[in-house]
Amino acid sequence: MSTAQQDQIRILILNPNSSKSMTDGMAKSISSLNLPDNIKITYYTASTSCPASINNGTDLDTSASVVLKDLSSNLQLLKDHDAVLVCCYSVHHLVPGLSELASSNGFPLAVTGIFEASVLTCLSLLTSPTKRWGIVTTGKYWEEHLTVGVKKFLGQEEGGNNAKFAGVQTTGLDAGDFHGDISKEVIDAKLAEATKKLLQAGDVECVVMGCAGMAGLEQIIRRTAQSQSGEERGKKVMVVDGVRAGVGLVAEMVKNRRMFTQ
Repeated sequence: MSTAQQDQIRILILNPNSSKSMTDGMAKSISSLNLPDNIKITYYTASTSCPASINNGTDLDTSASVVLKDLSSNLQLLKDHDAVLVCCYSVHHLVPGLSELASSNGFPLAVTGIFEASVLTCLSLLTSPTKRWGIVTTGKYWEEHLTVGVKKFLGQEEGGNNAKFAGVQTTGLDAGDFHGDISKEVIDAKLAEATKKLLQAGDVECVVMGCAGMAGLEQIIRRTAQSQSGEERGKKVMVVDGVRAGVGLVAEMVKNRRMFTQ
């Protein structure tokens, strides 16, 4: 294998729902990253056996089951990549599931999700111990799911308080609404309102867009932050897109595994 091939990092962007338009939105967001030539991106959209929008626990279970079955019978697709980014903003069973699938079949594969990537990114971006981060997402179901998910991911005991985490605020929309028939005016208003509520927690320095379908809507959150906190302070609020954060993280995972593995 040539040095160029060894340095190459092949990332599979996995959309575990069946919405091609959502995958296209992710691709547009990723294309703005100006990635180095050695990073190669390909895309996977789940089959129509999966829901077009993942809105609850049943949808999560269905998408994980269908995609794992598909990729178990198509292992070559995984073997052709160094990393997989699971693009559903949730504690998705595909993250451990795909890691286990690769391990049990004897090939290395770095796997993470946009949820995990956003948490680690926010923690690295906070500029002081008093600053906080939080999540703006879609429907009511995700408030408890993501709040519990953050605690478990960080190894925090149930009921414990995380001073850096400002919580989860929801828009009342579904993931598919961001690429469906809901008007831009309605989407903007609901996203702005959820952002206002999150910022009211105080000292919020990072706002995560807690849905892959939100890719490209950063400016709504930025405008809301400036309206709430004034232009100077508002401009300092960082808006984290889990998809873009995830691409950077899985690329680093691959490089670090190569660096620290004999």
